[in-house]
Amino acid sequence: MTDDAPTPAPEPKTAKPGWLSGGRAGYLALGLSVIALGFSAAPYLTGGSNVRAYLLEHPEVLQEAQMALQTKDAEAAVEETNQAAAANAGLLAPDARDPAFGPANAKVTVIEFFDFRCPGCKAVAHDYRALMAAHPEVRFVFKDWPILDRGDDITSQYAARAALAAHQQGKYLEVYDALMTERALSIEAIDAILAAHGVDMARAKAAIAAPDTTRHIADIHTTAAALRLRGTPTFFVNGKASPGIDPAEIGKLIEAAKR
Repeated sequence: MTDDAPTPAPEPKTAKPGWLSGGRAGYLALGLSVIALGFSAAPYLTGGSNVRAYLLEHPEVLQEAQMALQTKDAEAAVEETNQAAAANAGLLAPDARDPAFGPANAKVTVIEFFDFRCPGCKAVAHDYRALMAAHPEVRFVFKDWPILDRGDDITSQYAARAALAAHQQGKYLEVYDALMTERALSIEAIDAILAAHGVDMARAKAAIAAPDTTRHIADIHTTAAALRLRGTPTFFVNGKASPGIDPAEIGKLIEAAKR
């Protein structure tokens, strides 16, 4: 999962990727875990040097502590998001601009916030599409949320706009699949994918540059910020954020929601 989404802007182009976001906070958490371990070991070890020696001989202790902290942080983030969603149900209300598949009156609705360059999004895309095929009675909504652009790089933004342009021509899912499969996305590669799937390029280019597309994506950024989303992919099942991104787990949440 890509962490730390950016603060929304009318035309967002930059974002802080998750592998940079741990930074000082991650080292601080790790330092605190070491201190805590030192205190807990005090009855059995004599002196700070012994604590250090023990940790050097057993680095897995630090790894386990760090993983526990990360799990706790992730659980807190999901709870924060669910509280924000519960406080304002309109944040996840149907938006006619979003690509959506399945009955409009479905008992269960799944929403994905994603970036076409997000490694986690790409990793689960195939199984997620299989999940859609297995649950035709469920409504699946796609929130194109480009957060991985930095500086002059606008590839994620362009991919989101291109996919939405394809949606206007009834070709969203095939373009989604191809964009997720492509490992090295570039503007040229995205255009080639559109053309390969029969998208009218003149119409697509107009839609990509349209102010309405700009507003749509900006609104998704605003919604993500209001929901306190940390990164992509993030899945919601009937308005509640999934703790994980594994499509198998999403499937379990769908079955539970059906009941």
